[in-house]
Amino acid sequence: MENHHIKNIKKELLSDNWYTLNKFTYEYLRPDGTWETQHREAYDRGNGAAILLYNPKKGTVILTRQFRMPTYVNGNEDGMMVEVCAGLLEKGNAEQTIKMEVEEETGYKIDEVKKVFEAYMSPGSVTEILYFFTGRYEDAMKVSEGGGAEDETENIEVMELKFQDALQMMKTGEIRDAKTIMLLQYAQINKLLGQ
Repeated sequence: MENHHIKNIKKELLSDNWYTLNKFTYEYLRPDGTWETQHREAYDRGNGAAILLYNPKKGTVILTRQFRMPTYVNGNEDGMMVEVCAGLLEKGNAEQTIKMEVEEETGYKIDEVKKVFEAYMSPGSVTEILYFFTGRYEDAMKVSEGGGAEDETENIEVMELKFQDALQMMKTGEIRDAKTIMLLQYAQINKLLGQ
């Protein structure tokens, strides 16, 4: 869909060290009918997927805990974050990627996932769309210890928590990751764990 409110878009590469950071200069049509020049930077790290693994019989969820440098430099005291399993898309396929990430990060091999929604996580500066999934797990699906891919220096701790404890961790601020909060709230609203 073409947007007739922008024209003369120029893109300048600022960095491609890790992913890409571009500066866009363009003209934007204001509501009063005049054109103004605007400048915005956009960070492109690709799209991603996240999943809430849940066990309705046990009333539990699987979360991960790992160090996140950007949170550390922005006041997260120890830099550790409790999160749902997630990863960047490989070859553009969200479902295949999330199944692979689940096994790498958590050690569970799951067959079925359900896409529940998708969202732009930081639309003012990051191009990423995140695809959100839920998936049931059972103890018998555990095939390894998880912990993340060795070559990605993730050092992930796998946590099995009572769903109610995870909800409480949101209230206390122990869980401050947006994708995790969104999926826990989705599970609560849709009664995935039979509350």
